[in-house]
Amino acid sequence: MSKAVVISVPFAGAGASVFRPFVPLSEGRFELAAIQLPGREQRFAEEPYTDVEVAADGLLPEVLERVKGADSVVLFGHSLGAVLSYELARRLAATEGVTLTALVISGSPGPWTRRENGASGLDDDQFLARVKEFAGYRHDALEDPEMRELLLPTLRADVEMHESYTARTDEPLAVPIVSVRGTSDSLVTTEQAMEWSKATSRDFRFEEVEGGHMYLVDNPEGLVRVLADALGS
Repeated sequence: MSKAVVISVPFAGAGASVFRPFVPLSEGRFELAAIQLPGREQRFAEEPYTDVEVAADGLLPEVLERVKGADSVVLFGHSLGAVLSYELARRLAATEGVTLTALVISGSPGPWTRRENGASGLDDDQFLARVKEFAGYRHDALEDPEMRELLLPTLRADVEMHESYTARTDEPLAVPIVSVRGTSDSLVTTEQAMEWSKATSRDFRFEEVEGGHMYLVDNPEGLVRVLADALGS
C-alpha cells in the first residue's frame, strides 16, 4: 500500500497543534506530519531559531525520519512556514531516496521579497499591534499578561527569522510548486503569490482558497483539498 505524507511547518508563533483540526479531514487521503519548532509546546524550554537556514538544517533530521518509507511527500508551510518549507525542500531535493512530489507554499510572497514595515525592534505593544496587522488576528493568550510574557520571546524570534530572510540563490528548484492564497488576503497580493513561479523549473500552479490571510484556520477543508490534489499531481 502506498504511503503519502504531508510535512506541515507552522507559521510564526504557532506550534504543531495548530494542524490538529486537519487530521480528521486528511484521513484516507494522506498522513499529516506536523513539525514542532523549538520554543513552543513540548519544546517550550528550547531556544527558538532566529535564522531560517539554521532552522532548516536543525529540522531536517526530524523531517527525514517522518518521510521514511513514503512513496510521495508534500511539504507545506504558511507565511514563516512557507520559507522554512522552501529551504527544507532544497535540502530534501538533494537527499537520495526521498520523493518530493510538491512544495505547497501558502500566504507568502516569493523567497526574494522582503516584508516592508517590519515588527522587529518595536516595543511590546507596537510589536503586537504590527503582528496583528500581519496576521489579521491576535491570539487570546496574548491578552493575558503572564501568558504574553511567556510567549513574546518565541514570537519575536519567529518574526525576526522571517523578516531577516531572503533566499541565497535564485536557482529554481526541480520540484513542482503550488502557491496558495486566501481570496481576501490583504497582506499577500496575487502578484506576490505568483512570484513563486520563478522558484521552480517544474510545474507551477496558483490556487486560491476562500478566506483571508489566515484562511487555513477558518477553512481547513479548502487547504486539505489543495494538499490532496498536490499529492495526486
